[in-house]
Amino acid sequence: MSETMKDYEAELEASFKKIEEGDILTGTVISVDEKEVILDLKYYAEGIIPAEDYSREPGFNIKEEVHVGDEISATVVRRDDGHGNILLSKVEATDVIAWDKLKELKESGEILNVVVKGIVNGGVIAYVEDVRGFIPASKLALNYVENTEEYLNKPIQVRVFDVDKEKDRLILSAKEILREKAEEERKNKVSNLEVGFVTEGTVESLQTYGAFVNLGNGLSGLVHISQICEKRIKKPSEVLAAGDKVKVKVIAIKDGKISLSIKEASDMMAKEIEEEVYEVPDAKEQATTSLGSLFANIKLN
Repeated sequence: MSETMKDYEAELEASFKKIEEGDILTGTVISVDEKEVILDLKYYAEGIIPAEDYSREPGFNIKEEVHVGDEISATVVRRDDGHGNILLSKVEATDVIAWDKLKELKESGEILNVVVKGIVNGGVIAYVEDVRGFIPASKLALNYVENTEEYLNKPIQVRVFDVDKEKDRLILSAKEILREKAEEERKNKVSNLEVGFVTEGTVESLQTYGAFVNLGNGLSGLVHISQICEKRIKKPSEVLAAGDKVKVKVIAIKDGKISLSIKEASDMMAKEIEEEVYEVPDAKEQATTSLGSLFANIKLN
């Protein structure tokens, strides 16, 4: 199939377009070294991004992070760098493009993989779309993190929590992701429980309506006051205290909540003990039989 000028119309149009300083151009990386990134702009000249104008991220390694074939958007700084190339800045383009992208990320709730690059008062710093983001210590984990130093240079999954271009503010959070994962794990563990299962747990806390019992493996359940013991009590603290070890029976599982009974577990244990007693021959009967056998073998003169 023969090629015609029509096949190259798009390329020709691009090569003749007027480029102005401040324009944002997108090109394909054709070369990377420690000093610069070279882009193919489908234009009469190539684009050059100096390493210092590529990223603000501390410790950013241009040779490791940028690869031939990557598509990069950058701002025109000068139409001619003195060597016939177009001088570009990705940092400047980021200031224009990144904030729109960050707004999209907040709306979508997308999970982002970042690396903690700095420690500051009350939290840590990570970069998204080359924008400096703050992760408060209260949003690094499920509980407040006192020692944030242990997170330095560590990967972490976050979501965009708040973004405000005018205030140059980007706040990230890992807490919600961890909470969702913990809840999913808990649901999986609950789904493995069966009504009727008896186990030992530890009383976590006492309420007026019952006691919460820790079953281990990240699971807790409620023993309603009516399921604590046979006798009527006005409050759980009459017979229980936090830290007590108790046998409990799973009596219901609904909407991820576990209902327990100490009373039914006690009844089951009492029944098992009773059955064991009946299974053992009566001691008096054993003694009578033994004596009878003994006398049967004795011949009296």
